[in-house]
Amino acid sequence: MLQKFLFITLFFLISPKVLCQNLILKIHGETDHETEVIDSITYKNKHTNYRSILNSIDTLSKQLNKIGYIAHSIKDSKKSNDSTIQAFVSLHKKYDHIYIKYLDTDVSPIILQSLNIPSQGNTIILSFNETETELQRLNTKLTENGLPFSSLKLENIIIENDSVKAELKTSKQIKVRHIDNIIIKGYEKFPKKYIKHYVQLKKGSVFNMNNIIKKTNRINKLTFANLIRDPEVLFTRDSTTIYIYVEKQKSNNFDGYIGFATNENTNKLEFSGYLDMLLRNNFNYGETISFLYRSEENEQKTFNLDVDAPYIFKSPIGANVELNIFKKDSSYSTIDQSLNLYYQINTYHKAYLGVSSTQSNNLLENTVISTINEYKSSFYQTRYNFINTTKNSILFPTKTYADFELGFGSRTYNNTKENQILFNTEIHHIFNLNESNSIYTRITAGALQSDTYLENELLRFGGINSIRGFEENSLTANLFGVFNLEYRYQLNPTIYINSITDFSYFENKITLQKENLFSIGVGFALLTKAGLLKLVYANGKTEKQPLNVNNAKIHLSITTSF
Repeated sequence: MLQKFLFITLFFLISPKVLCQNLILKIHGETDHETEVIDSITYKNKHTNYRSILNSIDTLSKQLNKIGYIAHSIKDSKKSNDSTIQAFVSLHKKYDHIYIKYLDTDVSPIILQSLNIPSQGNTIILSFNETETELQRLNTKLTENGLPFSSLKLENIIIENDSVKAELKTSKQIKVRHIDNIIIKGYEKFPKKYIKHYVQLKKGSVFNMNNIIKKTNRINKLTFANLIRDPEVLFTRDSTTIYIYVEKQKSNNFDGYIGFATNENTNKLEFSGYLDMLLRNNFNYGETISFLYRSEENEQKTFNLDVDAPYIFKSPIGANVELNIFKKDSSYSTIDQSLNLYYQINTYHKAYLGVSSTQSNNLLENTVISTINEYKSSFYQTRYNFINTTKNSILFPTKTYADFELGFGSRTYNNTKENQILFNTEIHHIFNLNESNSIYTRITAGALQSDTYLENELLRFGGINSIRGFEENSLTANLFGVFNLEYRYQLNPTIYINSITDFSYFENKITLQKENLFSIGVGFALLTKAGLLKLVYANGKTEKQPLNVNNAKIHLSITTSF
């Protein structure tokens, strides 16, 4: 340091004329090899004042220490002319490793093993160029283990027996911090069970701020709440309190549509429609209540009630109850009931186990169609659900969705009992090509396996939520699959247009029918103050039937959030 002080003093005594010039710093080693090593560090060589030159030499000295030249020395500095400063450095020996002694009370050997930091006994062995990085990793690990105020430093660095040795010193923080309190700010009635089971943040767990931020971000995946900002922590002498800032979101949905088409027999315009209402978290328990009523142009009526109650009795188990009533003109009615218990594996995945029962009644006074019979059936079913939402997209809030359901049971009619297997699935995903262009794909499929089949137990599909261009639930099958493909172009954040290309294959063993179906069309969606308005024009056809404009369907729907 004395040499550097004299060096600075010398240059400050030089004429003010020189101080106005740009200065060039050149640093040399004792040999050409040493000079190459120094040049490889790429120090700053152009300066506007002498203090900047000194800072550059200090920076070089620190970098030499990091790569093992801890015995280097600055031998001399001189001015070769008015603008060039020459500095001379002797590197001496380069040391490849440093041996750091530590105490078990400061650093646990288990932590060193988890980080794959090499050690022998109570000595850490590190290469010089990795020392700073490895000590940072170690300090981060101590922080993650509930020591947020921990710090590490090397002391008593010496060269002994041709080796570099040091002692690792840690801060005096010994008591591990745990989460003592979790306080919700903003939306105080936010269901606390979501913090424990969905966010998986619990009182008594070891404090780790990075982990807390990562876990609380899961709240943004919920439809009824959103994080306002990152959580904060309050430390006192004896407690650690986490503050989570949440706001309630509008998550209730009202959805409806009107469809109209020309009756082929009467040439009159016929209307159909439905009401779909989804109520979320109105009681601040995270519950979901879904209500659907549909009246279709082919005299079909559907009523569906679905109640979802997550984390019942503050446990990780949720319950889902569903009631479905379907009436086919004056032919038959069917009542389906199901109860499922599910476990929320994580933010994206759910697993279900449950039971369901079905009862169908024949409404025909004189049975003309022999394939319609009164029956009862029951199934034990399992189900898996995956959903990935994107809150930054108003028009396309769900990026990926997958649902698989498999049931094993039996059906009884006319005192005859038959074993059956039921399978249903739905998968859809959005492929984003760029900010404005995307491709939407969707697959729905169902299968009922049985020795014999009844008309009123077959799977129903077709319509705006299936293969478009056909009447709602007008198609029946014991096996079907539908593939929907859309190219979407987003004109702005509130408007998009899309193409419609649908394919379907189905089998009906009662009518011995195996057929392919096709549908093409266009649609657009507009986000208004009232909600999301959708208009779909689609024309469907069978393999043997040509496209006919008179068979086209126009569907209009609006989804309102409140």
